[in-house]
Parts: sequence; C-alpha cells; structure tokens
Amino acid sequence: MDRMKTIKRRLSMSLRSTRPVDDSLSELAEQITLDEPSAARENEPMVVCPVSIHPPASHSAPSFLRQYAGHLGRTAALRRDNPGLDRDRPYLTLHRTGSLGIVHENVKMGSDGESDQASGTSSDEVQSPVRVRMRNNHHRRISNEDINKRLSLPADIRLPEGYLEKFAMNSPPFDKPMSRRLRRASLSEIGFGKLETYIKLDKLGEGTYATVFKGRSKLTDNLVALKEIRLEHEEGAPCTAIREVSLLKDLKHANIVTLHDIIHTQKSLTLVFEYLDKDLKQYLEDCGNSIHMHNVKLFLFQLLRGLNYCHRRKVLHRDLKPQNLLISYLGELKLSDFGLARSKSIPCQTYSSEVVTLWYRPPDVLLGSTDYSTALDIWGAGCIFIEMLQGTPAFPGVADVFEQLQKIWAVVGVPTEETWPGVNELPNFRPEWFQPCEPQQFRNVWKRLSQLPYKTEDLAQQILISIPRDRILAQDALQHPYFNTLPPPIMQLRDTVSVFKVPGVRLETEVKDIFSLRIRPSQLVPLAKCW
Repeated sequence: MDRMKTIKRRLSMSLRSTRPVDDSLSELAEQITLDEPSAARENEPMVVCPVSIHPPASHSAPSFLRQYAGHLGRTAALRRDNPGLDRDRPYLTLHRTGSLGIVHENVKMGSDGESDQASGTSSDEVQSPVRVRMRNNHHRRISNEDINKRLSLPADIRLPEGYLEKFAMNSPPFDKPMSRRLRRASLSEIGFGKLETYIKLDKLGEGTYATVFKGRSKLTDNLVALKEIRLEHEEGAPCTAIREVSLLKDLKHANIVTLHDIIHTQKSLTLVFEYLDKDLKQYLEDCGNSIHMHNVKLFLFQLLRGLNYCHRRKVLHRDLKPQNLLISYLGELKLSDFGLARSKSIPCQTYSSEVVTLWYRPPDVLLGSTDYSTALDIWGAGCIFIEMLQGTPAFPGVADVFEQLQKIWAVVGVPTEETWPGVNELPNFRPEWFQPCEPQQFRNVWKRLSQLPYKTEDLAQQILISIPRDRILAQDALQHPYFNTLPPPIMQLRDTVSVFKVPGVRLETEVKDIFSLRIRPSQLVPLAKCW
C-alpha cells in the first residue's frame, strides 16, 4: 500500500513539474510507442492517448501506474541517448505565443454512437490510442485575392467598402465548403444580379425576343454586352433564353463567349456577356471581303477548337453563321448565341429540322432529317471556311429549300441510294426534282482555292460532304495538315487558354488596313488592333 502511494506521489509530482506540458505528454507517447512488441510498428506515425489520459479499459489503474512509473526513468535515459527524439514529434508542439488547436484522427466509436474521446472509454470496446495533431489557429486577414478565389470572381473586381470584414464574419473557414445559399447571398451583396450594377451605353441590335446593348460594369469598369430578353406574363422566358443560360453556365472555354451575370426582374431577363468588338460578318465587311489567308487559318482553328469542346460535352450549337462568331481586338474568335443549341445527352426522339440559317444548313437537314449530330455544326463551319477564303457565301440560296439544295448539288453532286444509303427515306428527297450531276472539284467552283496549297482544298472537301456520317470530326480537323504551319504548342493548350498566349501567334495586318494607313499615316498607332 505504501508502495502504491509513493508511485502516485511521483506521478503527480512529475505532472506538476515545471517542464512544459508537451514534455509530459511526449514521454507518455514515447512510452506507449516503445512498448509495442511488434517491430513492424516502428515506422508508423507517433500515437498518443487522448488528452484526458484515461487508462485503457483492459488494464487496472494500479497496473497502469506501475507501468508508467517503471518507464519514467528509462524514458529519461532514452531521451539523453537520443537527442533527436524530440524532433520526431510532429503531432505535439505547443507554441507559447499562439493558441492550441487539437485535431483527433482515427476516432473509435462505441456502440452508443459517441466517440471514445467524449466518454473516455466505451462499455463494449477497448479504447485505441488516438493520433493527436496540434495546429495554430491564428486568424489571418482576408484579402481581395481570397474572396476572388473563394467566389470565382475576376481579379479586377471592386468589392464594396467593408465587405471583407463582413465576409470574414459570416463565411465558414476557408478549409470548409461554402453552401450555395451563402454563395448566392455573397454575390448579391457584391452587386451581381442587380440592374443598377450595369450602365447601358449604346444599342447594338434587336431581335424577336431580345435587344442587345453595349454597357459598362460598375464592378470592374469593363465593357459588357447586355442581352435584354422581354418576358411575357403568360409565356414567361423564351425557351431560347433558358437553353442559352443552362448551357453557357457550364461551358468554360477560350473560344466560347463568357456569361458573367444573370439579372431577373418581372419584365425582363438580362444576360450579361463579355463584350467583343465585332462579329465575323462585320470583320469581313471591314476587310473588303478579303481576309489574309493566315488570319483565315487562325479563325478556322479557333472555330473548330470551340466546336470540339462543345461536342465533347454533347452540346450542338445548331446555328453557326458569321453573325454568331464574335471577334476581339486581338483576334480571338468566340462562339455566341446558344439560343438554338441543344444537349445531345438529353434523351429525345427527334430534333427540329428548322435550325441553322438556310445558307449554312447541311443537305441532310434540308431534306428533313431530324436525326442529326455533330456533323450539323461541321457543315456550317465548312461553309464559313469557304466564305472567309472566297469572300462570298458558299451556297447563297435565295428563295427556298429547293433552291438551296440545287446550289449544294451543283458542287457535291446529286446523291443516290447507292452513294448515300437511306437518302430515299428522307421526307424532302424527290429524285425527279433534280437533274443528275457529278461532284465538282472545289478549286473549279471557288477560284481562290486554286491559288492555295492543295491541303486547303482537301480540308474543305472533308468538311463539306453530303453524307453526315462521312464528315470529318472537329477533333480530327484540328489535326489536319492544313494547320501544320501553326506553332506546335497551340495544339496542347488548356481549354480556357487563348491561342494568342502561344509565342508567335498573332493576326496579320489586313490589306485594306495597309491601304488606309498609307492614306492616313496618323493611324499607325491603332495597328495593335490588327484591323
């Protein structure tokens, strides 16, 4: 009995000694580790008992005390012989100048549903050593960069005064996920989703459902495009607007226009897009319908790159035309107007044949096919390719579908059941309506091709094929020898990186710009805009 009292007194004195608390806990951790009989555990991370230091349930208190007291002297000797032992205790470091945080790992749960840390021991389970890691809980000051990263905001955004402090109080720690509700509230407080955040400048155009304005964002002071869609009380938002929003919010690519914000009021739905200087149709007109051949190659590469991204995600644009391809002052080409776009991942029996402006509509769709796929967009890209090369539309029909088909058959030939299996089953195909004609060489139809390398015509022929399943895919077209003159790194870019980030990639100055500069030398400075 006296021996037990002596051991208890030694234990209490050792725990009340002037040594730091982590030394006592470390000795206990070392004692438990050294007692492991298996040599396989020597390389495992250090473990300690919970901070409450309850004896294991499988041992009596006297045996635990005897075991601990017997090792006190031996542990001290070990520490003298192994001065590096203290350096091997990454889980137990108490900073005198900071607060102490404890993280329990590998927590055992008893049958009552509570952890062993809370109850000390469980009635039906032996408590295992628990790994404890201390961390410093200093509150660091939140910066604008932290907010931008947390909410996926542009780097040049202007946060309201006092927002940083308010966000720090209401937001969960940065190592924890943020709820959608809190994220929406945070964005709204910054100014997103509010009409007063944007200033209307000029009217750019008007369509059946929407009016487009040039505007300026008060958050970034950058120009934006405001697509204001009128809402009818009975019908609500047009399906084109719903499609555009639902698709664009998930499409993040350097060659697809960026949707910055959505503003919903009782009378309108406003989509806020990035602002680009002009579309491809305006660019053609500004160049006198004669684009530099190097620039044609860069524009087509970016168009196919954007389409390849969409097609990989099972999205069809379905309305390709020069007016829907926007161009920045650097020459970045971006797909826009996804109002007719469709997700192929959505199960559907058939699609509408009333898609794509007539001049850019493929023959299978003109013949009434509703079972189309990515080949629909590829044909449109081919028509735009010829228009950039030639300076005029590839198949400029005037009256109706019949005349449009006549324009196409004159180049690629009238199909038959032998050359196009299944064509007789298409609703609008009437062999008696068309005079038989053979396919033509493209260079004989579009004279500009005869002045260019053969691989230019070869790519055009692989794109403009009547049979949809035989048309080249966007990903294969990007690997065509026509693009071999571009720098190799352009083929390895991440989706969100512009081709103009590659050294040496830039637009060539258009011929019309050179002539205008000769007349007005004062315009030499704006050459950076490339037109």
